[in-house]
Amino acid sequence: MLIKFTKMQGLGNDFMVVDNTNRDLVFTSEQVISLADRNFGVGFDQLLVVDRSVSKDADFRYTIYNSDGSQVSQCGNGARCFARYVKDRNLSDKSLITVETITGIMHLQINADDTVRVDMGKPNFKPANIPLLITDESQIYSIEGHDVGALSIGNPHCILTVSDVDSIDIESIAQKIQGSDLLPEQANIGFMQVINVNEINLRVYERGAGETLACGSGACAAVVYGVVLGKLANRVSVNLRGGRALIEYVENEHVFLSGPGEFVFDGEIEI
Repeated sequence: MLIKFTKMQGLGNDFMVVDNTNRDLVFTSEQVISLADRNFGVGFDQLLVVDRSVSKDADFRYTIYNSDGSQVSQCGNGARCFARYVKDRNLSDKSLITVETITGIMHLQINADDTVRVDMGKPNFKPANIPLLITDESQIYSIEGHDVGALSIGNPHCILTVSDVDSIDIESIAQKIQGSDLLPEQANIGFMQVINVNEINLRVYERGAGETLACGSGACAAVVYGVVLGKLANRVSVNLRGGRALIEYVENEHVFLSGPGEFVFDGEIEI
């Protein structure tokens, strides 16, 4: 079967986007893995599928697959590309788009300069909801010998505060933490270097994808954790390998992610 797709990227985090609003495509893990191959397929960090919503409260359903074929609940950079896609392809004429995910409703605001501000919801620190198999909630947990913060932004995140994100082997540390029995669904592992109260450097090793050039939910998680620790202000620029994102967070409120979503090319491929 031949399908049309669009390649997009947000701060270097790249996506294959498929319009499924007039079809009933169901992607298998094997198909996603094949499509994600950067030598023999399209190549991407995540596959984003634009589906019809089954909720009267949403304009669309947002389905996300990692490059390893697993389905995930959240991707902030992908959400920005999703918003740009449905507006550009005339699937919606709204500037405020509401999308249904497997963990709830998201609100995507397309700005006049084509950047997108995403309401990522309210962070959740309860261990059972991350999920983290520790009884008592804490600002710092010891996981595989590393002190980390842990929270959910619709998906699980662990954050380590480091002095220099470029001087450590994040792959080995992240894989060790991801393999912990305390994290039954693994987690995205963020490495945060605080520059000042309004700026951080960040690298993220994502579950199911490895290190990516940017991770929107990871940027949110890092800033939220920094605010909780008293190290960051409520408006923070996050320097990722692929560019800069803006995160806004007031304690006990929603966290917002702003940044670009860019078109790369359109194509067709047999699946």
